[in-house]
Amino acid sequence: MKTKFYFMLLAIFSALGVSFAQAQNPECMTNLSIYAEHAKVKNYDAAFTPWKMVYENCPAINKANFSYGEKILMHKVKNSSGAEKDGYIQDLITLHDASMKYFPAKFPKAGVAIDKALLKYDNKMASDTELFNLLEKAFKEDRANFKNPKALYLYFSSLVDLYNAGSKDLSDVFDTYDDVTEKIEEENKKLTAKITQLLPKEEAGSLTSKEKRQLKVANTNSESYGKINESIDAKLGALADCGNLIPLYQKNFEAKKNDISWVKRAVGRMFSKDCTDDPLFRQLFEAQLALEPSADAYLYGGTLKQKAGDTNGAIADFNKAVDLETDPYRKSNILYKIATTVRKRSKSQGRSYALKAIDANSSNGKAYLLIANLYATSANACGTTPFEKRAIYWKAADMARKAGRVDPSLSGRASRSAASYSAKAPSKTDIFNSGLAGQTITFKCWVGGSVRVPSL
Repeated sequence: MKTKFYFMLLAIFSALGVSFAQAQNPECMTNLSIYAEHAKVKNYDAAFTPWKMVYENCPAINKANFSYGEKILMHKVKNSSGAEKDGYIQDLITLHDASMKYFPAKFPKAGVAIDKALLKYDNKMASDTELFNLLEKAFKEDRANFKNPKALYLYFSSLVDLYNAGSKDLSDVFDTYDDVTEKIEEENKKLTAKITQLLPKEEAGSLTSKEKRQLKVANTNSESYGKINESIDAKLGALADCGNLIPLYQKNFEAKKNDISWVKRAVGRMFSKDCTDDPLFRQLFEAQLALEPSADAYLYGGTLKQKAGDTNGAIADFNKAVDLETDPYRKSNILYKIATTVRKRSKSQGRSYALKAIDANSSNGKAYLLIANLYATSANACGTTPFEKRAIYWKAADMARKAGRVDPSLSGRASRSAASYSAKAPSKTDIFNSGLAGQTITFKCWVGGSVRVPSL
């Protein structure tokens, strides 16, 4: 009976995250309760002394030693200076290392490395080399848990700074750029899937309180990834222009032409930067086609055929690309890329492929932005009077706003685009003078459809 009671007690302590052996220390248990109550109401000064006693004597008693301990020490760091502040920072770094030792399941390797890197960065206590090495190790060893947007940017930014200082190669910059942007896309894909699931319920007013919180968190995190992605692209800047890409890939082509990962990234980057006129692009896409006849390879082949004037051949390759891809998310991206390519020849066809992209993945905000741009650039062809022509901008602004709703990572671009289009639409004075307030304007050009003129 005693044995059964012992194991029952052990199970209870385990469920609470409490070390059974250390739970037998009554002083630790008392001080744990005291500092936890103070920490819950953010009275970190009062929590410090009892927390320190428990942390130093019973570190494994409860993970609160580390979750609350971080908040307590961060408070001390923010409210101290000089040698005292440096001491608290070092205590916090030691705490992060210990958290992984005592509660590895709760404090993964990447999370600990990120906490340490950001702490050192924010307090100007590490060089670019130290930051990059710390974050690179975490990314490569624990990629699944490397999700912090700021850390993703810092990982890439420190590398670019090292390249500019002459201590890293340009190829390292491109490889890391691909790694980081792929990770951002991967995480944002999960977020937009949740948003897509919840948006219809939000519009119907049937979200539960839990779902409202989930939607808010997904929107916030997606926006953060979008801002970081823009910052990473800005940091890369002109380094990824054709003038840098082509010589680098020419230099490495013979040695890397059988490395499918390298080939796919190289040809993908040349395609995205519109370096498709150089003969190297054909070499790369043919190498990919030989190694892996994937959807992307046919997309690139179709682009070359279109440039050569072979429209039918291009469309055939584009359709092969779509047929080969089975993943809806990737299919949507391919359809979007096709839309950006064919729009140069036909805006109507560009919209058609963009709509197919949305059908494949309703959270493809880039496709909505593309359609918005197609509408906006058709103003002069869609109306007989200046008012009618400018009315198309209402339709364009609406499409831009949809982009931000379905994919908050694009909310910055979407808001700027919508504001720009709205500014070009008829003003309140124009509406008053036209006498069309509240009426519907139908577009007889390729755009079709209609808009309702705002009421005054």
